[in-house]
This record gives sequence, C-alpha cells and structure tokens, in this order.
Amino acid sequence: MTDVHSVCVFCGASPGTNPAYMAAADAFGRALARAGMRLIYGGGRVGMMGAVADGALAEGGTVIGIIPEFLRRLEVAHDGVAEMVITDSMHTRKRRMFDLADAFVSLPGGLGTFDETIEIITWRQLRLHDKPILLCDIAGAFGPLVATIEAAIAQGFARSEARSLFEVVQGVDATIERVRHLATARGGASSLL
Repeated sequence: MTDVHSVCVFCGASPGTNPAYMAAADAFGRALARAGMRLIYGGGRVGMMGAVADGALAEGGTVIGIIPEFLRRLEVAHDGVAEMVITDSMHTRKRRMFDLADAFVSLPGGLGTFDETIEIITWRQLRLHDKPILLCDIAGAFGPLVATIEAAIAQGFARSEARSLFEVVQGVDATIERVRHLATARGGASSLL
C-alpha cells in the first residue's frame, strides 16, 4: 500500500447547467492543491475540467493533464499545466490516468465521465486494483448513476458487494476530507495490473 499523493479527477468538459458544478470543480482543485496532492485529469481547459485545473493551479498545485491527440482541439488542451501527456487514444489516456493515480474522484459530468467512472469501478470489481474511488456528489448529480447500479443489483446483474467498490460523498469539503483520511489512515493504492 502507498499513500495518496496523486488524485485522478474525472469530470465534464462542459460546465453543466447548475453553477454549483463549476464552483465545486474550482473548490476541489484548490483544496487538492492545499492538501499537497497532485491533480491528474483529462487535460482540457474548458468546462469542469478547466475549472478543476485552474483551481489547483491558483493554489500552486501540480497538475498533469492527459489528453488524446484527436481531442486536443475539441477540449482545448490547457496550456498552464505542469505536464501535458498526449496519447494516441482514449484507451491509452485512461490507462495513463490510472497509472499515475493513487485514488479517483468523480465530479459531475456527462457520458465521458460516466464511462471513466464505471470503467474504474469495474476494474476494481475485477480486482485489477484496490485504489479508492469517490463520487463527489454535488446537487444530487450522482443520484441517477447510483440508481442505475442499484437497479443492476436488484435485477441480479451485479452483486450487492458492488456497493463497496466506491463511496458517494456529499460535497467538496467532505470529499477532500475523505481523501485526506485515505492518505493518512488507510493508505492508497495497490495495483495488480
């Protein structure tokens, strides 16, 4: 087990309709930097991704962006991060994010965020890793995703143990406090990949 030094944040390249989402992304980036943890994220400078990176940078944090070449223009790669890793595919991007992270936090987002979140939960279910996964629930954004997982359990497509693969934490303050606790008490990641 290693300590949590790097946190991968999955979040939207759009701002969403509720101003609380962008405020939460900025606040989480700032809090992560103040906690002395490195931000690993999707590399964009727009939407939630841009806000989380800008927040961390504003507090002097270290930020590593990872973006596929074909998305570099669509998501407008952030030019202020410490390191920008350009990958050849989405699969390579997700693998690189996984390799660099000790823990994962999902903030609100769209289909890409759902994809990344579900995949990292699935990898944990398959015992490919034991890195912490937190869903930072802002204004009920993760209710539908959790309901989908609950439906899969109810319909016999997932075991009830699936609930223990991730934690839903309410708001930025509680999520950053949980990450800090993981860094000092539990330790972070052991990778089987």
